[in-house]
Amino acid sequence: MRNETGTIRDVRCRLFEAPTEGGGVRYSNPLRSWDQGRDERGFAFPRWFVVEVETSNGVIGVGNAGLAADLIAPIVETRLAPLLRGRALADIQETWQLLYRGTMAFGRKGLGMVAISAVDIALWDALGKTLGVPVHDLIGGRRAETIPVYASRLYGSDNLDDLAAEARRYVDEGFTAFKQRFLWGPRDGRKGMRANIDLIRTVREVVGDDSDLMADAYMGWDLDYARAMVRRLEPFDLRWLEEPLIPDDLEGYAALTRWSPIPIAHGEHEFTLQGFADIVRHGAARILQFDTNRVGGITQAVKICALAEAYGLSVVPHAGQVHNYHVVTSQSACSLAEYFPPRAIEVGNELPHWLFDGEPLAVDGAVRLNGEPGLGVTVSPRDPVRELS
Repeated sequence: MRNETGTIRDVRCRLFEAPTEGGGVRYSNPLRSWDQGRDERGFAFPRWFVVEVETSNGVIGVGNAGLAADLIAPIVETRLAPLLRGRALADIQETWQLLYRGTMAFGRKGLGMVAISAVDIALWDALGKTLGVPVHDLIGGRRAETIPVYASRLYGSDNLDDLAAEARRYVDEGFTAFKQRFLWGPRDGRKGMRANIDLIRTVREVVGDDSDLMADAYMGWDLDYARAMVRRLEPFDLRWLEEPLIPDDLEGYAALTRWSPIPIAHGEHEFTLQGFADIVRHGAARILQFDTNRVGGITQAVKICALAEAYGLSVVPHAGQVHNYHVVTSQSACSLAEYFPPRAIEVGNELPHWLFDGEPLAVDGAVRLNGEPGLGVTVSPRDPVRELS
């Protein structure tokens, strides 16, 4: 197979942008918890990076990244592409190590690993296309025809009627699992705690007791505040509490995980198998949430799933997108996937629906992969997405 799949001939970078409509979208985050006046709309991703890896057989694999997308292209073009050209496409494991070790001085985490992730996704896409099989068949197979997903939106709001109406819309669309965001944190005191509880109560009353409800603090709390909130949240039977602390506070996460009756989830801002091994060693989460286009690509995602399985932990990748769905359907540690309803491009996580043909749409709370070779998507931007020169 190694000779038949060819070599990497070229690596091309593209950058896309769409105006976000999220001026009123707010949620808890680490900047707001430090200084409320600094960031009232949270973090947004109005640009998306795409890398195309062309092989000597003329196959083009596509990978992407949304985190700091405008900063990724220079890393790929100047540091990764020279290491890639001429390498055998099938040598994905060895290629990953080459990219990781070749950029270790600056790239172990953060932007360097996001760039490697995008390339790794493209390599798997190209290999699947070359062999004529979906990526999930290369990494474990497909366990079911459809993948259950949860509606991920429900941002913090001062208008509980609007929040309830949004939750009702997702119920009517067939979702049975939902994730909402908190808005208030330690600087808001007890009044903010009550307001956060009002958000949870509002959505729980709409979705009912038989639905899964999760809540995301997006790194915006500290340990004492999280403990106080957990006591108040326990009656609402959350499936998990997500990212209550900054990601580097593993000791805090470990303490909260041991103490909390609500399962603690995090990992979307962690990188590589080693980073998740640290989480597991500390006992710092019950649910691991890597983002495939940040953690090191599909190559690392599969290994983290095996780690989770060995320790009896669950994996629910951060973000939707087709590469995460291929991981979820093929790995036994995964039972659920995230889904950003494409109502509008508000934060940026919704943007792939406007950028790629083949990105699955949820029907009755589940997505179905199309079975096409590779990841089954093509770059096909439509309004309002535009390619930057």
